[in-house]
Amino acid sequence: MEKGHGLLIILSGPSGAGKGTLCQELLRQMPDLRYSVSMTTRTPRPGEVEGVHYFFRPRQEFESMIAGDDLLEWAAFCDHYYGTPRFAVEQAIRAGQDVILEIEIQGALQIKKRFPQGVFTFIVPPSLDVLSERIHKRGTETEEVIQKRLATAIQELEYISEYDYVVVNDEVPVAVDKLKSILVAEKCRVKRKPFVFKGEST
Repeated sequence: MEKGHGLLIILSGPSGAGKGTLCQELLRQMPDLRYSVSMTTRTPRPGEVEGVHYFFRPRQEFESMIAGDDLLEWAAFCDHYYGTPRFAVEQAIRAGQDVILEIEIQGALQIKKRFPQGVFTFIVPPSLDVLSERIHKRGTETEEVIQKRLATAIQELEYISEYDYVVVNDEVPVAVDKLKSILVAEKCRVKRKPFVFKGEST
């Protein structure tokens, strides 16, 4: 990675693993970290705000952006499209800002092909029972959709080996501390920024 470029941090994992909660807490503790707002064709859930949680777009517009290669990644999940607008993310990274993406696994694998320098972290719940409980507590989806998400989660666990790190989200403060440690370590990696001594040796 060129000197001065920011990090692209990718968080993904099963629905209900707590990715959103971890992102919010990271952003609270790390004000210089930039959150990339994703785009989706699904309808807003109660409390979700356009441009804050997602950019909500009709299917036709989303498909036009796919055709125009205007998305850094995109995926179809539970009959809806999700994706990341390309320009804003690339511009921030070139400017030296660290950008965090909270995306589904299909999208993360697309980004890994296009941007292997990213920091890929898989978030998992302590158990499938805990995952089921978290999804039910949302109260926003039918039982049929919930069971579909749980079945998908089991399949998604097979992709852990594609990631650089895995973090179990049991207690949020502990999981956030692990993520912060990962970011510090990545900033120190030699391959990202070769070390040069200041001044001349005598």
